Amino acid sequence: MTVKNKVAVLGAGSWGTALACHLASLGNNVYLWSRRPGQVAEIKTTRENARYLPGVRLPQQVIVTADIEETLAGSVAVISSAPSHNFREVLELAIPLITPGTLVVNTAKGIEEDTLLRMSEVFTQVAGIERASDYAVLSGPSHAEEVAQKMPTAVVVASASLEYAQSAQDLFMGESFRVYTNPDITGVEIGGALKNIIALGTGIIDGLIGSDNAKAALMTRGLTEITRLGLAMHANPLTFAGLAGLGDLIVTCTSMHSRNRRAGIEIGRGKKLNEALEDVDMVVEGVRTTRATRGLANKWGVEMPITEQMYRVLFEGLHPAQTVKNLMTRTKTHEVEEVARTRINWWTDSGT
Repeated sequence: MTVKNKVAVLGAGSWGTALACHLASLGNNVYLWSRRPGQVAEIKTTRENARYLPGVRLPQQVIVTADIEETLAGSVAVISSAPSHNFREVLELAIPLITPGTLVVNTAKGIEEDTLLRMSEVFTQVAGIERASDYAVLSGPSHAEEVAQKMPTAVVVASASLEYAQSAQDLFMGESFRVYTNPDITGVEIGGALKNIIALGTGIIDGLIGSDNAKAALMTRGLTEITRLGLAMHANPLTFAGLAGLGDLIVTCTSMHSRNRRAGIEIGRGKKLNEALEDVDMVVEGVRTTRATRGLANKWGVEMPITEQMYRVLFEGLHPAQTVKNLMTRTKTHEVEEVARTRINWWTDSGT
């Protein structure tokens, strides 16, 4: 196989490992960085990331290392797969070592808790406004386990620069991995982050009552809620009908690969939050995102009843059964008028 490029992947969790394997299968020389030397040594010995992606053998084109300078030197693209709460820290290590103009693709789906910033905004703070166009975000319905098995997957990449979006598209495109472009960074990031809140909720329903009707209602109203906040933040409403919105919502709310859904199931069965997180034993982005999104809702003056109820379950000890009752007995409203009003406001504000 002819090697195309050197590509850096920062973060050796399940998604970073799966993307490293995918990029290697396309002929790239991939450096997979982990800050944990013990993990690096184990993967080098076994050629398997047993904790995060068991059963998947890493190709020889994937070089695993704890040396971030070695990882970044000469890389034509940098893929950040660190969780959203570690994104700033990893970026602060990496940016001084990344040549300006190098494509940086973020795959984390979350909101920074303390600042309420999206990942693109964190990138601009750390890298500087002059490098903001180097950033792209990759999102969509894409479980690491299935990507590693080369199952058909479609995602979307968003960037302020069409050239950089297309560069990311070219980098990732393969027979089993289709990539679309979208200029709406805000919408792609909001959709990718907030669907985890809804997935926690659908998991709770599974664990509590196992109702398909209730899950369908929560997913549908959840998408409306996500769209409402996204439009207040000047996202394009059409983004939420696409892969980063509806697509990611469906897969995260319905699959047992979803950490958020699995954590929700345990909470629905009566476990405390810390017990549910221990059972999943991986990052559950929806927990931090619930707290951050509640802050964004207050900041933008957006009504988000599902997010509010999830916050009360996770952080105030509200029983899940009471949450269902609270949502079902809210003041009556008109679905079509509500959704239409939200979209009309966006078209008017955008001058379209």
